Amino acid sequence: MTRKLYELVGRDDNRFSPYCWRSLMALTHKGLDFERVPCRFTDKERIAFSGQPKVPVLADGEQVVADSWAIAEHLEAAYPERPALFPGGEATRALTHFINAWADTRINPAILRLIIFELFQRVDPVDADYFRRTREQRLGDTLENLHATRDEHWGAFSGALRPLAMMLDDRPYLSGASPAYADHILFGTFQWARLASPLDLLADWPTVAEWRERMLDLFDGLGRSAAAA
Repeated sequence: MTRKLYELVGRDDNRFSPYCWRSLMALTHKGLDFERVPCRFTDKERIAFSGQPKVPVLADGEQVVADSWAIAEHLEAAYPERPALFPGGEATRALTHFINAWADTRINPAILRLIIFELFQRVDPVDADYFRRTREQRLGDTLENLHATRDEHWGAFSGALRPLAMMLDDRPYLSGASPAYADHILFGTFQWARLASPLDLLADWPTVAEWRERMLDLFDGLGRSAAAA
C-alpha cells in the first residue's frame, strides 16, 4: 500500500504548516510508512482529487482523507493495533477534539498576528500575491502594519497560552506520561512559529519551552530536523 501525505511547502522547502505537522506527527506516531508530497498554496490542481482545496491530504491506498483532524481519526480507526493517538478511547478523543478547537480558534490566531510578516517571507515566491491578498483580507490590515504593531498582540497570545502552561506544570506531556495526538496538535502550532519566525514566543513560558524541546526530540528528532528560522 502506498500512502502519500500532501503538505504545504514554502520557500527553500520550508514545510511550516501547523496542520500538516499534526498529520506528519500522527503518521509517525503510528509507525506508518508514507511519502511526503509538497504542495504550494496555489497548487490546487495537485490535490483536486480530494474534492477540496486545502492540505493536509492523506491518500491511504484507496482512501482519501482531507483535514488534519479527519486524518487523525482515520488513522486511529484504520490502524487500531498501532500506538494510540487517543489513548483511553472516546473520552480522550472528545477532550483532544476540544484541544484541537482551542488551538484553531485561540492559539493559532494569536500567533499569526505576531509572525505574519515573517511567515510571508517564507512562502514560495509564486504564492506571495495569493498569501498577501488572503491574509490581509482575513486580518483586516496590511502585513507591514501588522508587523509594526505586533507588540500590541502579546497580551492575546499570553492569555491564550496560560492554560497550556498550567497543564504542563505537573506532567511532561499534555497527554500525561507520554505524548499522544493532543501533544501533536499543539506541537504543530509551535513548529509553525519556529519554522516561520525567529521570535522567541516561549521566553517567558519555561514549562512550555521544555515540553517543546521534548516534542522536538520525538521520533529520532523529526521536528528538530526541520531548520528553525
